Amino acid sequence: MRADFPNDEVVDGSGCVLAPGFVNTHAHLYGVLAHGIPLEQAPSGFWPFLEDFWWPRVEDALDHDMVLAATHWVGAEMLRTGTTCFYDILEAPNALSGILVRQAEVVRSLGLRGILSFEATQRVSVANGQAGLEENLHMIEAGRAGGADALAQGLMCIHTTFTCPPPFIEQAFALAEQHDVLMHAHVNEGTHEGILCAERYGKRTLELYDDLRVAGPRMMASQCVQLSDRERDIIAERGVRVTHMPLSNCEVGGGIAPVPELLGAGVVLGLGSDGYLNDMFSVMRGAFMLHKARLLNPQVMPAALVFRLATAGGAEALGMGDRIGRLSPGYRADLQLIDASFPTPATAHNLYDQLVLWRSGTDVRDVMVDGSWRVRDHLVSDFDTAAARAHVGEQALRLWNRS
Repeated sequence: MRADFPNDEVVDGSGCVLAPGFVNTHAHLYGVLAHGIPLEQAPSGFWPFLEDFWWPRVEDALDHDMVLAATHWVGAEMLRTGTTCFYDILEAPNALSGILVRQAEVVRSLGLRGILSFEATQRVSVANGQAGLEENLHMIEAGRAGGADALAQGLMCIHTTFTCPPPFIEQAFALAEQHDVLMHAHVNEGTHEGILCAERYGKRTLELYDDLRVAGPRMMASQCVQLSDRERDIIAERGVRVTHMPLSNCEVGGGIAPVPELLGAGVVLGLGSDGYLNDMFSVMRGAFMLHKARLLNPQVMPAALVFRLATAGGAEALGMGDRIGRLSPGYRADLQLIDASFPTPATAHNLYDQLVLWRSGTDVRDVMVDGSWRVRDHLVSDFDTAAARAHVGEQALRLWNRS
């Protein structure tokens, strides 16, 4: 092989596992700014989490400088731990407009692959909702201008049925169809949305989306924790894509999504961090463990399946399954080398268990994105860790003091 490619770089990967880069299908990069934020008491449920804490103290207080600092820090953190592609949902109604294009500049500077969106919602005002849709359109157009394989792309995004009335949802979906992109929405993260949707519209969340003709392969539904049997059927029958955040769902007390059941019904599904922890090894362990406990069945969610959800499954959920998530001819060169110095033998039958259960982001040695090395020997290229840490810390304090 060296004779066939005499001018190419040869990397010694002995003692490592060569694997596809992770695909984080649901992130809130700005979430790092709230790590450790002082609270008088923990929220008593998911609705108080939003209304008393997350909306007023985090989302509504964000500005451009905060978002960009968080993007720079978390982007490098994801690279360093093996993530080569992510989907981010920015929730910052007072940071409009132009923030996504600026965020894209940071992503490109890191050499990371990212899909960026703004969570359009009428929570603040009707005008703010329209501005959010326009922000997404601007990012979609900017991404397309860079070509199909540009590192930073966009898609359409709304919040939920309790902050977006049906005409707004239909408008967003029509724009997604017009521009041939996916539309993302948070769905049933806790019990409240399904109940509130039924009270307002006489049907649960996925039933409403189905009636609006939004439920389908163009819809990417995150969370999907509290689903009725009919809602599960709608997801499977209509081909809705689902993203699963096992750890953050526990943190906010939302519950545990019926992921094994959805996978059994053929649903396309990927894993995400939700801005809680950005190390996909931790996310994989959560997905591996939680469903065994919920179903009292140690055979569900085997390690090989979980690893696939963090790579090829995530790529498919983002509509990129023909380009990334696999080490195959014709796919983009998004890959990682993981230290394989396990204390016990790694074999064909236990390799995925060794990786999912007993490796972490600190074991990722090298990372390549789109054919370029972005991490070598655990160091992110062209990234000043000390300076970035200091800057994101300054912006976090600004957020804490502002709110």
